Amino acid sequence: MFERFTAEARQVVVGAQHEARRLHHGSIGTEHLLLSLLDQRTPSSAVLARHGLTRDEVTDAVAAYVRNDDLDAEALTALGIDLDAVRTTVEATFGAGALDRPPSGRRSTAGHIPFTPRAKKVLELSLREAIALKSKSIADGHIALGLLREGEGLAMTVIHDRGIDPADLRRDLTAALAA
Repeated sequence: MFERFTAEARQVVVGAQHEARRLHHGSIGTEHLLLSLLDQRTPSSAVLARHGLTRDEVTDAVAAYVRNDDLDAEALTALGIDLDAVRTTVEATFGAGALDRPPSGRRSTAGHIPFTPRAKKVLELSLREAIALKSKSIADGHIALGLLREGEGLAMTVIHDRGIDPADLRRDLTAALAA
C-alpha cells in the first residue's frame, strides 16, 4: 500500500513518528497523524488551517488530554488515598520499582514506534478514500479524509472540541484534492 503514497503522504507518516517521539508517546495515534498533516505545506494542510486547526493549538490540546492522566493522582490524594502507602505495598509484593515502568502508551520512544490500531485503520481508510475519488495515488489529503472517515480517536476529539463540522471539512478536503 505504501508504494501508492505520494511523497507528501509518506512525509505525513514519517512526521507522525517524529510527533510521537517529540511528545514522548509510545505509539503513533491519530493525533500524531493530524499534527503531521498540519506540519505540511500542501493544499490539504491549508484547508485544515482554514477550519481553525493549527499545529500549536492541536499540540496543546493533545498535551491537555494526556496530562489528564496526571490528574488521577491528584484526585486519589484528594480522596484520602495515600499513594506512598500504595507504592510501598506494591513494591513489597512485586519488587522495587514495579510502578516505575512507563504507563501503557508511553513506552520508551527509542527505536520503532508502532501505530495504534486506530491509526492503522486511518491509513487503510486513506486508500479507500483515494479509490473512491478515483485517484491513482494516496495523497496527504486522503489521510485527512481517512481520519474523518474513521471518526474516532484523539484527532477527532480535538476536531470536535474546536467546533469543526466534519462534513464541511470533508467537503473542503475533497475539493482541494480535486483541484
